[in-house]
Amino acid sequence: MLKKALIMFSLPLLLSAYTMPELFDALKKHSQTKSDEMVVKKAELYEDLNKAELYPRIDLFVSFDHYSSPTNLLPVPPNSVKNPATAQPFSENITREGVTFTMPLFMKSIFTLVDKAKAIQKSAKAKKHINLLQNEALIVGNNANFVYLLALQKSLNAKEKSLLETKKTLQIKVENGRVAASALYKINDSLNQINIAKNNINLQKKKLISIIYSLTGIKLETPVAMTLSDNLDSSKGLASLEPLRVKIAADKLSVKAKKERLYPSLFAQGSYTFSQGTAYNNNKSLNEEYGNIGVVLNIPLFQMDSYSEISLAKVEVKSSEVELKKATDELEAKAQMLEESLPLLDNSMKLYTQSIYNKKQLLEIAKLNFKNARLSTEEYLRYEDDVVSAEAELHKAEAEMIQTKMQLAVIYANNIEEMVK
Repeated sequence: MLKKALIMFSLPLLLSAYTMPELFDALKKHSQTKSDEMVVKKAELYEDLNKAELYPRIDLFVSFDHYSSPTNLLPVPPNSVKNPATAQPFSENITREGVTFTMPLFMKSIFTLVDKAKAIQKSAKAKKHINLLQNEALIVGNNANFVYLLALQKSLNAKEKSLLETKKTLQIKVENGRVAASALYKINDSLNQINIAKNNINLQKKKLISIIYSLTGIKLETPVAMTLSDNLDSSKGLASLEPLRVKIAADKLSVKAKKERLYPSLFAQGSYTFSQGTAYNNNKSLNEEYGNIGVVLNIPLFQMDSYSEISLAKVEVKSSEVELKKATDELEAKAQMLEESLPLLDNSMKLYTQSIYNKKQLLEIAKLNFKNARLSTEEYLRYEDDVVSAEAELHKAEAEMIQTKMQLAVIYANNIEEMVK
């Protein structure tokens, strides 16, 4: 269990009217999640499909047959027709109606296929849960980037305001001939660079808004307020690999079922037939009925296709196991890297916070020196840039901290809705 302090993520400007729970609820109702629900539904129907093999199969039939010579309407015992005047059950044209049924009494593979279907259903539900966590983490991460961009925009606005105030003072000095006009050009160029940066920020904001909209159907204008309770639970290990683990169990059951198809199977079967025709000896109409019921034992002796299917199923199991090992190695390395980066990011935020304080103090001194002509325009602008750069790095580290925790939450399959409010 990784327990850390509660983190409050404050927003620099206006807050969205939406909340994180509302975004999560919208995600569950959106097409992104509905598609996973359809996969689960298919898995449930696959289980029903296999269970249906255990039920009797009953069919009605109607047929009309023409024969080149009189044919019996039903099996007739020898010497059963003694009176030639009686319509004998033989006709060239016979109509038959009836019903047939078959029912498995013992077919081992059916029960294994039902177990496989349950495993597939469990894997589909686990995959749906992990996909939901990934999308929730994506929403939180993009919202954190949205906050970062807005904070960066706020820093640029503060720099722009400071430069505009400096420009007013500088304009007077230039008009009085106390300062070269080139100093004013440098200020104007710096203001133009701010506008370029703000325009790029707006482009990035559009992309973030689009991603969140594609997941939730909600188009944000401003970031959503977030409170992140960092209580990562790693006790279950790489829980995000559960869908693949269950899939391997299903693949193994598939091998078992294919082997069981080579076992003897026992079926009950029966039929009832009502036959009608015209007696060949006196052209009288007649009808007969008969039925049968029995048991069939089917013993496979040689089925080459079944042997090939068993070999293919074994390869699929091995392939899935290799895929699981590869995914495990990758996630273990990634999780270790992310966990080790958390204290570093935390330290970075502390250092950037102190750096911002120091750079703002230096900027105030630089403004005074520039005003008294003891500092060049280039040097003064460098102090302005340093403050904005430090603030940008702080907000970037804050966003990276949240994104790192969300990645770990997905890897460990933690409840993101409980972590983010």
